[in-house]
Amino acid sequence: METIVVFSAGNSNRLKYVLDWLLKERLQLGYTIVNDEQDVRNLPFFISYGKVLPNSYSIPDTSLLWQTGISQCDPQTGTWQEIPTLFQVKDTGYKIPFDLFSAIFYLLSRYEEYYPFTPDKHGRYPAPCSILYKKGCLQRPIINEWVFAFRKQLHTVAGIDIQPLHFLYQPTYDIDMAYSHLYKGVGRIVGAYVRALLKGDVKQINERTQVLKNRQKDPYDSFRWLRQLHKEYGYKPVYFILSAARTTAYDKNIHPHHPAMMRVIKNLAKEGTIGIHPSYYSMHHDTLGKEKKMLEDISAHKTHLSRQHYIKIKTPDTWRLLIKNGIADDYSMGYGTHLGFRAGTGNSFLWYDIEQETITSLRIHPFCFMDTTAHYENKLSVSEAFAKLNEMSRRLEQTGSTLITVFHNFSLGTANEWKGWRQAYENFMHEKTQTVQMHHNAGVS
Repeated sequence: METIVVFSAGNSNRLKYVLDWLLKERLQLGYTIVNDEQDVRNLPFFISYGKVLPNSYSIPDTSLLWQTGISQCDPQTGTWQEIPTLFQVKDTGYKIPFDLFSAIFYLLSRYEEYYPFTPDKHGRYPAPCSILYKKGCLQRPIINEWVFAFRKQLHTVAGIDIQPLHFLYQPTYDIDMAYSHLYKGVGRIVGAYVRALLKGDVKQINERTQVLKNRQKDPYDSFRWLRQLHKEYGYKPVYFILSAARTTAYDKNIHPHHPAMMRVIKNLAKEGTIGIHPSYYSMHHDTLGKEKKMLEDISAHKTHLSRQHYIKIKTPDTWRLLIKNGIADDYSMGYGTHLGFRAGTGNSFLWYDIEQETITSLRIHPFCFMDTTAHYENKLSVSEAFAKLNEMSRRLEQTGSTLITVFHNFSLGTANEWKGWRQAYENFMHEKTQTVQMHHNAGVS
């Protein structure tokens, strides 16, 4: 691993956080921070943060990395190599026209989510409040685009040998409702029949009856099909299982201890990796810990993965609760209402606790596409949804980044409202397999 010198007049946990992610994780480079300008004067090449110096790759400093806590700011925007930027500066003496380090910190730390805001009906931070949405680039992984351009310049200017960047695809699934009609209990089944009768929905009545008589497969049961799909294309999926112990308006899963649900959990644990899908009210009392233990006991597997049901994130409370309950990897970084890159990247990163000014052990894995968001929130047809997904995937492929998608078992089943999604997803996975193999062989330079 080649080591690069970074000159900076100061040190902070924020600077270390950014350099660890940018240089070590993404570019596979070692680095040393030097604070005395005299110690870099004779070096053939180094990165200079905050000052234009000879033989350096100079990056402007807009002071965000030297602050503590939250101080509301309005980052100046601009462009660099046709890429939208944050923390743009007017001084053209620098190698790049914006504070790359502060921009990365601002987006990865979710700095803006600490500002006062009006939450949506689920208590969530609204996507339209975010700077990426306001600037029209939510569906671009702009941090990955910055990193890719920065990498090319380091190689061109200094001849630094940097490893190729590889595109990866990780399919993930939320198991909110394993079955549409089966194993619901007499009360819920009767209630469903009554609602269908009041609506005059004869088709649903007939379907439910056929399923309950074992004459037709439950429309949400796509588990065997998924298992065959992953086997064919060589993917190890991640399943997030809702394990609520009581039914609510937002938690409609079959009880985890029902024999049918126990079979589902055990089978999914054999096929892939399972994580907890904390229930809607899991922030209350010690609910998350109980649900996690229940899932672990049933599956006979310890789990350290999580994704919030309804993508209910309250920064920083949610992240701290996950850490407290032994979660090491969370997959909730996205919006439930909008497609795109909430943190500006497809690559994972450690969560930075701004209030404590510490780099935590919790690794965040962002997703950019969720089926229910495309279908219900954005009202997209299957072709429109996958066109959006393919466009975001293309940008990640070009920058050697990671794509994580969120699908549900019901969208890939046989329910009429999801007609066409199963075939479109299989076609997409086939294409991604070929792309991943190509990048594995060559990488992105």
